[in-house]
Amino acid sequence: MADLIWLLRRLQAMSIPEIIWRLNRKAIHGKERQRFGDSKSSVTSGVFEQELSALRIDDKRLHLNTDHPECGLRADIPLLGNFDYSAYKKRWHAGFQTNHAWPLKFSYSLAYRQRDDIGDARTNWELNRHFQFALLAKNYAASHDGKYLDEFAELFEDWNEKNPFLWGISWTSVMEIAIRCSNWCYSYCFLKAADAPSELLDRLQTGILNMTDYITKHYSRYSSANNHLIVEAYAIGQTGILCDCQPWVRLAVDILTRELSLQNYSDGVNKELSLHYQSFYMESMGLMMRLLIKNGYAVPDSWRSMLEKMCAYVADCMGEYSESIVFGDDDEGKILDLQGGIENHYQYTLGLLSIMLDKQYTDLNRLNCENISLLFSEEELKAARKKPRYQPPLCACYQEGGNTILRSKDRRILIGIDHAALGFGRIAAHGHADALSFQMFVEGQPIFADPGTYLYHCDLTGRNAFRKTENHNTVTVEGRDQSEMLGAFLWGKRAECKLISFENTNGKTTLVAEHDGYRPIIHRRTFEFDGDRELCVTDELSAVCGYTLTFMLSPDAAAKIENNTVLIFAGVCSCQIEFQSKDDFEIRVRDAVFSRRYGVRESTKAVGVRSHGDGIVSKITVWER
Repeated sequence: MADLIWLLRRLQAMSIPEIIWRLNRKAIHGKERQRFGDSKSSVTSGVFEQELSALRIDDKRLHLNTDHPECGLRADIPLLGNFDYSAYKKRWHAGFQTNHAWPLKFSYSLAYRQRDDIGDARTNWELNRHFQFALLAKNYAASHDGKYLDEFAELFEDWNEKNPFLWGISWTSVMEIAIRCSNWCYSYCFLKAADAPSELLDRLQTGILNMTDYITKHYSRYSSANNHLIVEAYAIGQTGILCDCQPWVRLAVDILTRELSLQNYSDGVNKELSLHYQSFYMESMGLMMRLLIKNGYAVPDSWRSMLEKMCAYVADCMGEYSESIVFGDDDEGKILDLQGGIENHYQYTLGLLSIMLDKQYTDLNRLNCENISLLFSEEELKAARKKPRYQPPLCACYQEGGNTILRSKDRRILIGIDHAALGFGRIAAHGHADALSFQMFVEGQPIFADPGTYLYHCDLTGRNAFRKTENHNTVTVEGRDQSEMLGAFLWGKRAECKLISFENTNGKTTLVAEHDGYRPIIHRRTFEFDGDRELCVTDELSAVCGYTLTFMLSPDAAAKIENNTVLIFAGVCSCQIEFQSKDDFEIRVRDAVFSRRYGVRESTKAVGVRSHGDGIVSKITVWER
């Protein structure tokens, strides 16, 4: 029944052309089921389409810096949820959150959404993206130690035996196939450069061709055409360049060029309205842009201009202490990891693009990322380090994208304000009900924090808790959410935000915005920052009602109530909140949930101010050390 309800709600979010297209997809799926439903063929068993048999991968077209002398030799990968890789490295069908495993069913029949009986599909997909394959292949190319080749061959053989084409959890998402295909491409080129056995290389090449062909026939469209489509197009383009298959290259470039203006606001904010998904999008674009440049293709002018704006926005969202303002979902997704753990995806992505654009959007002299060292020569890196540095301004208001980033004059304090739309397109998949919420860091320490993401595909109650309005730094009216959650990635009625005014004069900033998520009641919020250490937040409601004002704390913070003032201590940083209202109000500290890493849930505290009235003023003062 739950699946039927979800399907009906999902259909309501689709246009008529999309419904027709998806019905056509079902017909294609039926034909593929007839072809692959009984055979359980490995994706490496032979080229499925005869016209692909003439294609050959040229490893030189990937232009890897295999002479890089400082390669690390880590042989395991970090798994989402802090699971032990050594215990799971061959458990390709593991449920992770339970002791159960995903069944080996034909992928089109495998229901993977909200499977509390098995686990979170996203956690499983991380293992099946095969970052470990590229890592082991890189290790072998760098060291010529046969143990890395043996480990690669063992895992490669085991995976192909246990994951036949279109069977099981690893074949349920086209984007997952695209990321795996990309990692196989890197594996092939590293192994080819190290003279690995031809039989192994031939099988890798066969799998790459089959997966790429599948992606070209099934890439995301309509309401599903968000960041998934970008990753899928990148994978098509990567294989196209490596094989000199011009139809694939043209298809990829055409999709990526078209989607730039569709998926991003003109000021450089990605319409997913999640900093993480913006970085994920940018990594795909950056890796594809590098391949075009290295192989003599022209990069469309629109790419450079938009990517410069996107880089500026991501850099603006990052503080001096490696902290970052992240609204919306964050599942730690990435395309390439050649060191066994990207420490800061935002810095890596900015570094990747800085080498190809005209400015450094992160300090390349301080960036220690093996991906960068293996993708570019030392000469390219030296030249890039001489480029001018982008300096984030103290105040950056993205009026179209809907986020404002503020810094104190000494850059100790970083503040992010959300006055954006809920999310991208009809389903706004990765948005949270957090209109007019804000975050504040002091010296990199979160004081008022976003709760995070937690999980995607199981524990829907937990998934919803991290998206609910009451768990964000904003106002909840009469216990309602600003926007209506219809599924883990599906929204119904949603709050519409409007920026009323913005002014930055003599270092002092005033921002006024409102939303209608509690219609007919309108919530208006005014932020006043003195540019030093005082932030005043004024909440106004268009009618008298019961409301709760929330301040989410990180697990490292503690709160103490003294009369109408709350004292907050977080490490060596501390502040106070003074409340003023013509109405009576009550201050409480309650238990709340927090997730600083995907799949990991922690306990924290939230300050809640309850009242019945039409507004309240919160004056936040950061204490001097």
